[in-house]
Amino acid sequence: MTLTNILDQIKQSSYLTKRLLSLKQDGKVAFSGLVGSSASLLLAALTERYSNMLIITSSSARAEALRSEISLFCQKQAMVFPAPDIVPGENLKPSSGLIGERLAVLEQWASKASAIVIAPVKAIMWRTSLRLEKVRISDDQKIRLDSLIEQLIEFGYRRFDIVGERGEFSVRGGIVDIFPLNHDQPLRLEFFGDKIESLRSFDAYSQRSVDKLAEIKILPASERYEAPVFEHLSKNTLIIFDELMEISRSADQQLDEQRLMKSLTALKYVTLEEIQRESENYQRIGLSQFLQPGDEPIFTGNPGYLNKLSELPAKAIVVSKHAARLREEITQEVVEGSLHGGFVFGDLPVISDRELFGEEVIFRKAKAIPQEGVADDLLADLKPGNYVIHENYGMAVYRGLETVEIEPGVRQEYLLLEFAGADRVYVPPSLAGLVEKYSSSSGYEPKLSKLGTKKWLRTKSRVKQELKDMTKDLLELYAVREKVSGFAFPADDIWQSELEGTFPFEATKDQQKAIQDTKQDMESGRPMDRLVCGDVGYGKTEVAIRAAAKAVSAGKQVAILVPTTILAEQHFNNFKDRFKTSPFVVEMLSRFKSKKEQSDIVKALTLGGVDIVIGTHRLFSKDIKFKDLGLVIIDEEQRFGVAHKEKLKQLRKTVDVLTLSATPIPRTLYLSLAGARDLSVINTPPVDRSPIRTYVLPWSEAVINEAIRRELDRGGQIYFLHNFVETIESVAARIKKLVPEARVAVGHGQLPEKELEKTMLDFLDRKFDVLVCTSIIESGLDITNVNTILIDKADHFGLSQLYQIRGRVGRSAVRAYAYLFYHPAGVMTDQALDRLKAIQEFTALGSGYKLAMRDLEIRGAGNLLGAEQSGHIMEVGFDLYCELLEEAVREVKGIKEVSPREVTIDLKVEAFIPQDYVTDERQRIALYRRMNLLCTREEVGEIKKELKDRFGQIPDKLAKLFDLLYLKVKALKAGIKSVKEEDSKIIIEKLSGKLVKLDVAGQDKIKLVEQGIGG
Repeated sequence: MTLTNILDQIKQSSYLTKRLLSLKQDGKVAFSGLVGSSASLLLAALTERYSNMLIITSSSARAEALRSEISLFCQKQAMVFPAPDIVPGENLKPSSGLIGERLAVLEQWASKASAIVIAPVKAIMWRTSLRLEKVRISDDQKIRLDSLIEQLIEFGYRRFDIVGERGEFSVRGGIVDIFPLNHDQPLRLEFFGDKIESLRSFDAYSQRSVDKLAEIKILPASERYEAPVFEHLSKNTLIIFDELMEISRSADQQLDEQRLMKSLTALKYVTLEEIQRESENYQRIGLSQFLQPGDEPIFTGNPGYLNKLSELPAKAIVVSKHAARLREEITQEVVEGSLHGGFVFGDLPVISDRELFGEEVIFRKAKAIPQEGVADDLLADLKPGNYVIHENYGMAVYRGLETVEIEPGVRQEYLLLEFAGADRVYVPPSLAGLVEKYSSSSGYEPKLSKLGTKKWLRTKSRVKQELKDMTKDLLELYAVREKVSGFAFPADDIWQSELEGTFPFEATKDQQKAIQDTKQDMESGRPMDRLVCGDVGYGKTEVAIRAAAKAVSAGKQVAILVPTTILAEQHFNNFKDRFKTSPFVVEMLSRFKSKKEQSDIVKALTLGGVDIVIGTHRLFSKDIKFKDLGLVIIDEEQRFGVAHKEKLKQLRKTVDVLTLSATPIPRTLYLSLAGARDLSVINTPPVDRSPIRTYVLPWSEAVINEAIRRELDRGGQIYFLHNFVETIESVAARIKKLVPEARVAVGHGQLPEKELEKTMLDFLDRKFDVLVCTSIIESGLDITNVNTILIDKADHFGLSQLYQIRGRVGRSAVRAYAYLFYHPAGVMTDQALDRLKAIQEFTALGSGYKLAMRDLEIRGAGNLLGAEQSGHIMEVGFDLYCELLEEAVREVKGIKEVSPREVTIDLKVEAFIPQDYVTDERQRIALYRRMNLLCTREEVGEIKKELKDRFGQIPDKLAKLFDLLYLKVKALKAGIKSVKEEDSKIIIEKLSGKLVKLDVAGQDKIKLVEQGIGG
């Protein structure tokens, strides 16, 4: 028996036949008593007879569940019509991805194609565009470029120099890049005159082409809220209400939310009554799990089979995420997949993971949201007027790119730098890598270097030597680790694969790579020391869970160090839940445990009776001894004190260490970047995650009132952060007075342990609506239902701390809001203002890594490698400091190699990127810098292909630049330091100091140099 068989039986049943006859006669019919996932089976059966269906649900989560289950039962793809992720009247735009999905459904309806559409009622309550215009383009089609540009602007697309997000387009000669809202990837159109010569998709991040396309459809970049959805439906559409009672509750919530907002005439919701009235023009069905009087139940529920696999009925069909393991243990039919609940149809049981293992299924979108945004190295963060450091000449001001005639008829593009006394230096493109933007603490005005003196070279030399001295001590630990033979963990076993199958989400690409890198480290023969850096909620904990599983499977113990008792409780619950079907013992050591409980756990650790222990600094106590510790996981290392970090340093010599951080302290981050530690970065947001709407504004009780009420009306909870214990109760009283209907609790670290624990757990159980708290939540509870946070006196927090606190919300598909209040009457420092500006700027998903860099600029870099280093960074700038650090690490490790940026090729030939080929100066600088770092012919060839792909045919001047780049990598390999043309001679300087002089005498300069270096 298979799912296809059970689908055939329901389609042929007299029950369905009779109901469909009633539907045909009366225009409506109800199906009741639909237990488990039986509604999805019924809908799958209906798709045979109705090619157009609109299924209205109470929520987005329910819509995603039906989409997934219908596809499982009948292999037909349904579309979800989502609701905009804003509140009507809000002066914000909905996310372009969601609007693209809505327009794609409208386009499907407009094309008269079959469409199974599932929509939460909120999506139907929003009006939509009355008519949907589109541009259809095919390969070989003739179309005027100016007409296309005009059409894109009319559609609401914005023109940029480079396309990184939906709703953008760019034009570069005969190449047009567009990121339509209805496509998962941006599109590249290459014109030859008025003819489309090539259509292809490309990756926004790398800007490289991916696939050739035969035809594309471009929909508008925005949606107009003019008419009800019903204006788009064909008359043969079947409308289905999935659980009308829940739909009604959800609709009421939306209307209550709307009533809170002002000036809503243009965006007034379509009410449920209007939706029902409109649906009377179509055949319609009501679905309900509640059995109606007079109805005979056709579906019944399954008994639980937890730990009772042997009792499964022989005819049962098991639908499970753990299909591979189950097929080894049972003889019943097993289908790979997920249902939110099983059911029995006739004498045929369909059994899900809920009945077998007690697991709840979280249904996510069918595909991950594509990564938007452009790679950092494709756009130089350098503007005219910025302070820069030239590695050989020192501090200057960047004045822009300038084309100069270097000899009659020969022009070249240079980076123009201005030094003290208005002295100028023209830097050729081949040396662009020697110019770094100057970054130090905010507000610091550096002094320009004077040319013709050795002061700068002495400064650089002194900093580098002191870095080398310091780095020797710093790397001793890592040298020990390289030599010490650690425990090599075996490859994954079946149980680990089973645990990974219980992960309720789909791992992102970055997350999967971090997991693989961690496992490879553990399987190697040396102790692991890996830093996993990723934004809050991006899945670092899953990396830790899988590493822990690998360790305990090999018979080793795992210690998980966290900075707060609340976070210890959170991790304990997560690990306990994930390891619940395993034989491994998970315990927690924190102040939430009594002395007797702590004593028992400590004894069990010594004897090996505990496999995984999660705790705060209590794990540093002298009485803690492990029988066989194999892995230490550290969450937010920056929150531990100096003494604790010293103990961790000793641990790193012998056991595997995995560190998790959202905004890593600069010291940790740059040791990783410099090669002293291994680094994994998780940049890809989970599916459905949206950036947090962030507002920085003066204290306003009206705003607080509106924000809390709006969150309450959509069924959510709120954090109100007031970081002063002495006044927190009075603030909580003000909140209660402002919003009397809100249930308010108070939580802070000075409460008795049991009281704090009870408050937090009650809030987790939704017994309170608002938690007025201190920064105790910074690394604490992960509650997906909390999606509004209000922070009082936000200017008193550090930047990384603000980022962490804000990350307590926005951990689900629901749009999250953060309100950062300051008090105008108070005195705000320049640094505090800079922090608030930065937190407002870094709202994009995955900003934590970049924010750690900005934190350096604002605070100064004293925390990088100790306070004494702050002065060094002020002298040479942060970027050059990092390069000098990298060189020092390389030299201390005994790695002898010349950096490609140090090799000079300076010939008097027209070799540069023409301005009409790459018009954006930031992109030209970025290209010059990337070219300056190429080491092999293959790398040169790859960037040449990239430019041809992105900008079109390579022009002569750029082709000549590539000739020089090939020459440079050949020189690098041959140990050549520089090639310079002076007075009709070419001087080749080798690393040994030996000079070779060649007479140009009308010869091809590039071929002459090739011969001179042995090529």
